[in-house]
Amino acid sequence: MNQENSAKNYSEQEQSLNIQELLLRYLNYWPWFVGSVVACVAVAFLYLKMTTPVYNVSAAIMIKDDKKGGSMASEMAAFQDLGLFAQSTNFDNELEVLKSKSLIKQVILEMNAYSSYNVRQGLRTVELYKESPLLVEMTPQENDLLHTDIEMEVVLQADSSIQVTGTYDEQSFQQELKKLPGYIHTPAGRVTFAYRHDVPALAHNEITVVVSPAMAVTKRVLGNLSIAPTSKTTSVASLSFKCHNRKKGEDFLAKLVEMYNRDTNNDKNVVGVKTEQFINDRIAIISGELGSTEQELESYKRRSGLTDPKQDAQVYLQENSQYEQKRIENATQINLITYLQEYVQNPANKESVIPANVGLQDMSLATLINSYNDQVLERDRLLRTSSPNNPVIQNLNTSIKAQHANVINSIASVRNGLLIAKQDIERQAGKYNVRIEQAPEQERILTNISRQQEIKSGLYLMLLQKREENSITMAATADNAKIIDAPLADNIPVSPKSSLILLIGLILGVVIPAGVIYVMDLLQFKIGTRHDVEKLTTMPILGEIPLQAETDGNRTIVVRENENNMMAETFRSLRTNLQFMLSSEDHKVILFTSTSPGEGKTFTSVNLAVSLALLGKKVVLLGLDIRKPRLAEHFGFSHKLEGITKFLSGGTNDIFSLLIDSGVTENLKVLPAGMVPPNPAELLASPRLEKAIDALKEKFDYVLLDTAPVALVTDTLIAGRVADLSVYVCRSEVTHKSDFELVNEIRKERKLPHMALVVNAVNLESKRYGYGYGYGKYGKYGRYGKKYGYGYGETQK
Repeated sequence: MNQENSAKNYSEQEQSLNIQELLLRYLNYWPWFVGSVVACVAVAFLYLKMTTPVYNVSAAIMIKDDKKGGSMASEMAAFQDLGLFAQSTNFDNELEVLKSKSLIKQVILEMNAYSSYNVRQGLRTVELYKESPLLVEMTPQENDLLHTDIEMEVVLQADSSIQVTGTYDEQSFQQELKKLPGYIHTPAGRVTFAYRHDVPALAHNEITVVVSPAMAVTKRVLGNLSIAPTSKTTSVASLSFKCHNRKKGEDFLAKLVEMYNRDTNNDKNVVGVKTEQFINDRIAIISGELGSTEQELESYKRRSGLTDPKQDAQVYLQENSQYEQKRIENATQINLITYLQEYVQNPANKESVIPANVGLQDMSLATLINSYNDQVLERDRLLRTSSPNNPVIQNLNTSIKAQHANVINSIASVRNGLLIAKQDIERQAGKYNVRIEQAPEQERILTNISRQQEIKSGLYLMLLQKREENSITMAATADNAKIIDAPLADNIPVSPKSSLILLIGLILGVVIPAGVIYVMDLLQFKIGTRHDVEKLTTMPILGEIPLQAETDGNRTIVVRENENNMMAETFRSLRTNLQFMLSSEDHKVILFTSTSPGEGKTFTSVNLAVSLALLGKKVVLLGLDIRKPRLAEHFGFSHKLEGITKFLSGGTNDIFSLLIDSGVTENLKVLPAGMVPPNPAELLASPRLEKAIDALKEKFDYVLLDTAPVALVTDTLIAGRVADLSVYVCRSEVTHKSDFELVNEIRKERKLPHMALVVNAVNLESKRYGYGYGYGKYGKYGRYGKKYGYGYGETQK
């Protein structure tokens, strides 16, 4: 449990450190953030100043709807009782009419809203509505021919004349009107200009006038118009319209409702006129027909001397109906008994039960069939457990066979009885049919004449009533839509929202530089700091060596006795971490390598050797990069000096005779690589290397090996067998992140012992790394020890 808590606390601390590191990383770019925030907020403010605000205008109307409790005089109400039409106002349909292009186009033409008037006020273009001193119009017919806008610049002169300059479809025109009202001819047709005498003159003498096709304006209006029911149970509609000019929006919604009511009432009156004409025509025709029918009835009764011949005929009809019902029932029974006879006589159904309860009225036959079915079912039940030779089953078979014959005979008998009954019914029914046919012809004629009289009389009275109703409807036509809430524009624009735009500008001011920094990090293919390395490998990191920009004297050895600068402190820290990595006093051999040349392995090994020697330890530094030796020149030695290759090749057996004083401290000896041999890999693989290392370990506290880069040759991997600790040097802005695939592979396969990393040449002043070490001042060299700054080019090996 303690281990889990400890791991959890460590994870939380690590996460906190990562967040702090990220914050420090971004805080180093604070000028970027400040500049970006100021710029984005300024752009947002400028956008607000340049953008014309959009206001929302709302209204509520109630549409009369029969289905939702509204009262409405339907335009086809005169015909509803006739059964020809059954039309009523539908709320959803009326909403679609309100949003129709044709209705909105009528509103646009009525309001002259296809012409817009704009002036420049500061950074913003402001639309004039009724504040415009000019009124520009076109006829609806010419406006329908427009396929693009007519853009005109109108200059108002002091003498009330105007100068018009405009373009239409890439064609320019210019004309002056001395007196208004007047008109000019444009490539699109004639445009009329007039002054609004109730509008005072503007401070500007130039107005931009745009005449648009009414249908194009209609489509734009539809995009900003919203009409929706307030609920499912009412016929109240909410109208919402977004526009730049509040007064114009309010007038538009009011005009929309007005035009809707006007069109609805016009439709009603048109239908009412047609209805009245139709009713009058039908009344005249039916009046003549009704008079003729009444005269014909009077004459016929007088000639025939008829009183009431209907009573006898009614009796005959009732009796005939009863026998017709008996005939149907008899036919049904005959069909049922015939179907049953065919089923019983079918050999395929010989051993099966006979259908019962099929509707036969003969109860004896039904009883016989039920008895037969019981015996069949009993036999089938016994056959499930007994053989057909069972005496009981054989007796049942005999009984079933006899019963089957009785059923057949009974069915035939019943069928014959039904056929006899059929003949009797037909005979009785025939008598009444003859009686009906023999009824007086006068009665049939009289009935027909009376029926025509009743129909024409009822239709005549109804048409008279409908004519009066239609006249009342036409005289009292009510608006279909009633305004509940008059159009009213909001005081605060719906767009642009100042607070939201400024907030977006502020957020973008923070996000843009953060995104740029993030993308810069994503595009960084080389390592920068130890944190980049920690993301690529789990190998322990001994420390970081800072990059310096200034040089002084020796470019390699930066650790000197009795001097406290940042480089010296850095190598002291590396020295301490290195000593912790060595598990015992017998572990003395430390190998230094890198992925490729130029990453600072020689620089690191030299200065770490000096730091260990200044600690009072006896240190020897071997140059095992025998293919391209550079160790000697870092100490100012000649590259022609004999070195470790002489011992490895057997040129001498005294390894100590090849040692050279470093010239830095008496505790540090240097054993350079020597002459470049033709077979370096074979020399490093020879047992003499172990012999040399063992001899040096007896005389020195630490043996440091400066080896070749592992990505180029296998020399380092061969020499790694004699080392106790391997220091792998990578360089900021030089070592590729992909190189750590090789580093991890070497560690995983244990090709080098006890590997640890050193990150070299970290630019502490670069904002990319976000460091704030704050080493303070060290002696005469000041903060960061810039006296010993290094660029770590090819000399930092």
